[in-house]
Amino acid sequence: MSLSKIKKLEEKIIACKRDYYQGSPTLPDHEYDKLEAELRELSPNSPVLDMVGSVATGLSKIVHDTKMLSLNKTYDIEELKKWIDTNEVISMHKFDGVSCSLVYKDGVLSLAKTRGNGTRGENITKKVLWMQGIVKGCDQYKDFEVRGEMYCTENDFYDLSKEMVSIGLERPSSQRNIVAGLIGRKDHISLNHYIQFEAFDIILPSKKIKTEVEKFKILKTLGFKIPNIVLHKSTKKVEEVLKESQLFMSEGDYQIDGTVFSINDLAKQKELGSTSHHPRYKMAFKFEGESKITTIKDIVWQVSRQGILTPIAEVEPVEISGANVSRVTLHNYGVVEQHQLKTGDEIEIIRSGEVIPKFLSVKKSAADKKFTIPSQCPSCGKKVVIESIRLFCHNPECPSRKKEGILSYIRKIGIDDLSTKRLDDMIQSGLVSSIPDLYRLSKPDLLNLDKVQDKLAEKLLKAIERSKNVDFYLFLGSIGIFGGGRSNCNRIVAAGYDTVEKIQSMTVENLNEVEGFAQKSSQDFIGSLKSYLPMIEELVELGFDFAEKEIKDTPFKGKKFCITGSLSRKRSEIEKEIIAIGGSVSSSVSAKTDFLLTNETKPSSSKFKKAISLNIPVITEDDFFNQA
Repeated sequence: MSLSKIKKLEEKIIACKRDYYQGSPTLPDHEYDKLEAELRELSPNSPVLDMVGSVATGLSKIVHDTKMLSLNKTYDIEELKKWIDTNEVISMHKFDGVSCSLVYKDGVLSLAKTRGNGTRGENITKKVLWMQGIVKGCDQYKDFEVRGEMYCTENDFYDLSKEMVSIGLERPSSQRNIVAGLIGRKDHISLNHYIQFEAFDIILPSKKIKTEVEKFKILKTLGFKIPNIVLHKSTKKVEEVLKESQLFMSEGDYQIDGTVFSINDLAKQKELGSTSHHPRYKMAFKFEGESKITTIKDIVWQVSRQGILTPIAEVEPVEISGANVSRVTLHNYGVVEQHQLKTGDEIEIIRSGEVIPKFLSVKKSAADKKFTIPSQCPSCGKKVVIESIRLFCHNPECPSRKKEGILSYIRKIGIDDLSTKRLDDMIQSGLVSSIPDLYRLSKPDLLNLDKVQDKLAEKLLKAIERSKNVDFYLFLGSIGIFGGGRSNCNRIVAAGYDTVEKIQSMTVENLNEVEGFAQKSSQDFIGSLKSYLPMIEELVELGFDFAEKEIKDTPFKGKKFCITGSLSRKRSEIEKEIIAIGGSVSSSVSAKTDFLLTNETKPSSSKFKKAISLNIPVITEDDFFNQA
């Protein structure tokens, strides 16, 4: 063991922590995590590994009555599922902000402090009182503590940057670092009104609380803004939630760097306890990321189904995390305007789970080039409108808006064989101009398309017809309702709004009672839903049926499958069939697995070998479909 290497690693980790918590990180998260992993291997008992937070910034320090610990993390889905095991857990976004504790005495906010080193935090009470989402007092309880995250939305960061420049301060470099920067300032305290607070925990000695879900209900009752949470009774929907987090990292209005999972049962939490660094009953899943410097070749504007013009930078190709990157999202008009982004600028980009890598900062501005934005929609030619940080095309007949709405639906509802190119052909030939048009397609229609022959036409029609049988929450989460992601729609349906009739009569007040919804998100969802009701009715007339289906008796009803090896059908198609006949799918083999489905003839894979050792029946793809 090299003591000098350990010392250098410890010094580097401490320096990185200091830079991160003072608002100017010097390493991407995944590179910092590698440093910790290396130190853990060389010196597992190093005190630096137990450090939480960072060194102090000079503000007055206060001891936390209950430690504010860090989180254990993983980048591996199988490791996450193994940790969850059979426990009931909740998941929520992992904010990329600064943690904060609010202490209430006699029902009044008396103290606010940062996490600090986990044992002692810094007094930021005067600054917190300016922030959005802070409840200054309540009548329900007297002495308690609320913990949450301080963060800055894209809109607020845009307005904050303008105000800071207008009063002679340096323009902030990024949305991610501004919170630490503001709470560390000794002047201009009013700028903290651009920061938001969202609560994720409550310590309430006067009330017996049994679950994490109950905590969030109490926080909501007290008037706090809370994150959207998803309750998982198994690991079945874990990957779905992680995919939504990936999407939010690209499209969301605030910064997240993963998803946090917590065991729901507080008695179980107490039983598991904590290390000096993290609670054993929480786990953060993060997406491995890497950043690089490249140069903008051009900026193009894509039109979304909501009419938002999203800027995409075409850049000099660079390799990031094993992928060759030539396109980068610039988020929105506000980012382009704020940084005056243009051809020739050298920029830092990152890829950490996003479908398209994203812009981080400008490294060198091209002085000889001019910043411009479009005045007309690149798709329909109509005038665009600036609304806060976004550019909008408000033409409902805009070709790009229509196409993106249909394409998003196809992907979310699971019509796997209908590609973007084939949809383009359908639109250009006049066969499809709306989602319901997909269900009016006939075989002769498809045979008139380029490179579509008899077999493919039948396959497409079957895939489209099969999509009529999805669960109601999946249907709602596919049609494009604002705020209607799958997890939100799942909660709505689980709350009893499980038919078209009930959805039609649902009000803002009804939705506000559903877990995860607040007044604003309820208003947005209901307002958007109303515009989709005619289409929902049209789709019902075209054959959508959301009544409970009776599952036929087969040898596989209620059985748990693991799938491995190469297959003749798409894996998603096989998984859908297993679920349709009352089975479930696991990503690994265990004693609870009923069948291993594989076309392998010899036990060469680890899953096959484990199935043999556990005496689990092995069946082929054809065996399954012949008996299903």
